[in-house]
Amino acid sequence: MKSTRFMIRAIAAAFTLGAATLGIAHAQNFPSRPLTLVVPYPTAGAADIFGRSIAQAMEATLKQPVIVENKPGAAGNVGLTQVARSKPDGYTIGLGTIGTQAINQFIYSQMQFDPATDLVPIALVSLTPNVLVVAANSPWKNLGDVLTAARAAKDKKLSYGTPGIGSSPHLTGAYFEAMAGVELLHVPFKGVSASMPALIGGQIDLLFDNLSGSIAQIKDGSRVRGIAVTSLERSPMLPTLPSFAESGVKGFDVTAWFAIYAPKGTPQPVMDKLIEAARVGLKSEKVIQAYERLAAVPGNLFGPDLAKFEAGERAKWGKLIKDRDIKAQ
Repeated sequence: MKSTRFMIRAIAAAFTLGAATLGIAHAQNFPSRPLTLVVPYPTAGAADIFGRSIAQAMEATLKQPVIVENKPGAAGNVGLTQVARSKPDGYTIGLGTIGTQAINQFIYSQMQFDPATDLVPIALVSLTPNVLVVAANSPWKNLGDVLTAARAAKDKKLSYGTPGIGSSPHLTGAYFEAMAGVELLHVPFKGVSASMPALIGGQIDLLFDNLSGSIAQIKDGSRVRGIAVTSLERSPMLPTLPSFAESGVKGFDVTAWFAIYAPKGTPQPVMDKLIEAARVGLKSEKVIQAYERLAAVPGNLFGPDLAKFEAGERAKWGKLIKDRDIKAQ
């Protein structure tokens, strides 16, 4: 009996040692073929550009192509589900956002993956503030004017447009209501291509958008006026535009962000190589220039530090969504 148990333990130990040896060998040889970066949004948008830029920049360190695959659907959930279910060998990674990693799970009732446990953080890729915009002919010149108008509105609330329910701009508007103690009417659109004309045409009073989507119109100034950016400090891309925090809403700090992930179970030596490739890539001049054109800056959080940042974001947005009873429609 003892000899049988000894044999079983010996076989198990040998199996474990063999698996570990294979894992080390895999990590040493990684990557030996092209990688795929899944971008869970359509081509040509900001997320696609951020993803393609970092994918190309990582190739120099990895010495393998990083092929971008667009897999849009369900506010990014479709593509990230594919990544979470992929083989954890480092060859399939994905681009996540503040939406997929910190908002969607509190809005959508049937998530197919848990962003906190099914994906392992590699690197924070980019950050960009949101912005509050009004039409150029609006009587409101600054955030103080908007707050005064919102507080004076009794029977008819000021309306604000966003790219859709659960989007970062939508949650920014809800956060503004909570922080400033005002009530607004949310009007969701299918992207800024629909909400911007509505603002200019007078169908809505305000617009919350990613700065990247509105910066050209704001700089032009003929049809819209920027009121304030949502980051704690001013954006270097629009240094004359104040922040919400300095305009009367103390502590207001919202930044849209994008990051890359690997499936749970990816060996740490492989993760280390992916993190290093991202760390080097984010310092490349091409990435910096590409992000500047979208009013964004490269990220500087990796691995566990990114996981800690995400946990704080989930706590912040999860509470807001619950308190304001925000649901997908």
